[in-house]
Amino acid sequence: MLTERSLKNLSGVHEDLVKVAHRAAELTEVDFVIIEGLRTLKRQRALVAAGASKTLKSRHLTGHAIDFVPLIDGQIEWKTTAFILPIEAFKKAAAELKIPIVSGGDWKSFRDFPHIELDRKAYPA
Repeated sequence: MLTERSLKNLSGVHEDLVKVAHRAAELTEVDFVIIEGLRTLKRQRALVAAGASKTLKSRHLTGHAIDFVPLIDGQIEWKTTAFILPIEAFKKAAAELKIPIVSGGDWKSFRDFPHIELDRKAYPA
């Protein structure tokens, strides 16, 4: 079940991605919290300036992406290995719901493990 913080951070996110997040929370063996969903252009510019993002055309700007972090013993965990089970849960949820997603953990050049987005082919902005 998603936390109050996660629910708040899903505000403005595309309803299909919200469905995937809810189902992933039911499926995962490792809890997670949604830390960001819809972003303003000002926030995106700040993330690019800080090197935390590479683009001003982020799917977060249109509500087509979320960022999450795993919770291990109730604490946020940033180790890459902690993301594996939640990412698998997101992929399984998406497959069940027939909602295509992309995990930033699968990207080749800028691996972004916290990032989940609706596939651009099915969900152009």
